[in-house]
Formats: sequence, C-alpha cells, structure tokens
Amino acid sequence: MNDGPKHTILTIDDEDANLMVLNHILFEKYDIYMAKTGQVALKLAREKKPDLILLDIILPDITGFEVLEKLQSDPETNKIPVICITGLDSENDEEKGFLLGAVDYIKKPFKNTIVKIRVNTHIKILQQMRIIERYGLTDPLTDIANRRNFDERIDMEWRRAIREKKPVSFLMIDIDKFKHYNDTYGHPQGDTLLKTVAKIFVAIARRPADLPARLGGEEFGILLPSTGAEAAFLVAESIRAAVESLRVPTADRSEMTTVTVSIGVATALPAKNDLVKDFISRADKNLYIAKKTGKNRVCVDVADA
Repeated sequence: MNDGPKHTILTIDDEDANLMVLNHILFEKYDIYMAKTGQVALKLAREKKPDLILLDIILPDITGFEVLEKLQSDPETNKIPVICITGLDSENDEEKGFLLGAVDYIKKPFKNTIVKIRVNTHIKILQQMRIIERYGLTDPLTDIANRRNFDERIDMEWRRAIREKKPVSFLMIDIDKFKHYNDTYGHPQGDTLLKTVAKIFVAIARRPADLPARLGGEEFGILLPSTGAEAAFLVAESIRAAVESLRVPTADRSEMTTVTVSIGVATALPAKNDLVKDFISRADKNLYIAKKTGKNRVCVDVADA
C-alpha cells in the first residue's frame, strides 16, 4: 500500500473518448488532469506541475510537436517527462518526437497493459531521479550524475531495452588535450572548463530520461534510452560542434580559451544474453578511434552509421 500522495499525470487529447479511456486505465494509481487543446495543456502543465504528461500529436489548435517544444523551452516545465500518444504510424513522426524531447511513444488504439507499463516505467525513472537528488549521487564539481549513478541507470535501461525491444545508445566523451589545458591555464581553470562543458551536455541531452554523467577526470558519458543510431549521432555531433564553438574566459578575462571533444557512439537493440559491458566497450573502442584519427570527431560503429 502506498501511503504517500499519488503521482499526477496530465493527459492531452482532443477526443473525449480517448481521455476517458486513459483515465479508466490509470485513475486507480494516479491522479489525472485532462486537457483537450494545446493551450489549455500548457497552462495546466505550468500550474499543476504533473509528474508525467501523455500528449496527443494531433490537437485542434496547435500540434503536439509545438506543445512539446514549448514545454521543453519553459524552465517551469522542461523537466516533466512527456510520452507522445498518436494514431499516426510514421517513423519520422516518432523520431521527431524523440528529438524534441519525448521520452516514449504510445500508439492508438490504447492497450491497457502497454499504457500501464510505459507510464509505470517513466514514473519509476522519475522516482529514481528524485532519490538521486536526495542522496547526492551527483558529481560535486559538474553537478551531473557520477559514475555510481551511471552504472545503476545503464543496468536498468539495458534491462528495459531488452524487455521492450527498444534501442539504447551511449556516447563516451573525452575532452581533447585536457592535460595540456590544465598545464597551460591551471587546475582551477580546468575545473571551470569541466563545469562549462557539462552544461552543454545537459542542454543537448535534455530529455528527462537522458543521463549525462561524469565517469572520471575529463571523461564523460551520455546514456540515451529509446534512441537509435541516427538520432544518437545527431546528439553527438551537436555536442561536438557546441564544444568546438565554446569560448571559456580565463579568471582575469585576459584570454578566451577553447577546447574540443572526441566522442565514441554505440547503439544496441539488446537481446537477453547480451552484456552491457560489451556495449560500453564498443563506445570506448569508438572513442579510441576518434582520438587516434585526429580528435574533435564522432566515431560510430560501421553497422550503426
């Protein structure tokens, strides 16, 4: 028995029948808010701060994609995970939703078990993220996940990917020539650089389920659940380009410093006997290739390209 308050879900759909179906599936375990238009949904999201949003793509005033963009751009709502719900059967629409920040997709007509599993999964992720915040499983310098946090999450997401037959991607990132940067500008400036680069990772890998983590020293990882090879490459290349254009002033502002990163990408659709350590090793191998072939580049598996 759960003695605490119920988690809250905002369901957004222009059809009363669909709202009633979702309410019937979820009401026993969750408190449900409902909206039939994008504008009403945005207002409720800001006012109620739901734990999860179920968002229909086709709405009468603005599209679900536009709602998703507005939710992601608003500091009041950009941490709320969004599951898109749609009757459309288009991989392009699904990919667009993920790139805009959706954490998952549910297709119509609704299947009770699928809806419950998907919702419960993302509520569990939310609970874990709140536990992490409470118990400090973050890197104290960069304020992103630490190695312990990462190890726990990748194991969980690996099992979920097997269970739901969904892809998962991982970016292993290393700051190029970081020792030289530290030797040139000093360790305090190096710390400033690490913090600044970590902010780029958080800004680009911005879906609530995405996990940027500091793995040690100048090495970082980004876990991208429900993400295929092409989308993972786009995230990696966006990060590489953003870091390349970064200018970090020295403490006395006498100089603007620059840096680049190399990134190894691995994507998997894991099966029951596949090992997460092999998945990580693939990303590590690709990072090594990126470093050895010139740095400031993204390297992926040939099969993933």
